[in-house]
Amino acid sequence: MPYIVAYVAAVPSTEKDAYATHVEEATRIFKKHGAVRCVECWGADIPPGKLTSFPLAVKCEPDETVVFGFAEWESKPAHDEGMPKVMNEMRDGMTAGSLAEPPFDGKRMIFGGFDVLMDL
Repeated sequence: MPYIVAYVAAVPSTEKDAYATHVEEATRIFKKHGAVRCVECWGADIPPGKLTSFPLAVKCEPDETVVFGFAEWESKPAHDEGMPKVMNEMRDGMTAGSLAEPPFDGKRMIFGGFDVLMDL
């Protein structure tokens, strides 16, 4: 059964191109280590909400855009095997490579893993 790791973050609106470059490199790493699909979405119609919302969840500032993305894995065991490799390679890239200085505040990112309940 597929396993999904999804996240939501706030990215400075002026950094859309830098973000696209960043996630292209990250996607290459995810797929190298077993992810079968990666999807990135740039917010287009994200209502602010009063009690909760995507913008509130990531403390989105007025000059930022909410992004949503996910990586699909063949299974939870495939994720559990591949994700440590992804994190090691991402860490290396952040300290010495093309992933240095991500164009968003990772402390405000929310993420989690999900079993697929339905896929029509």
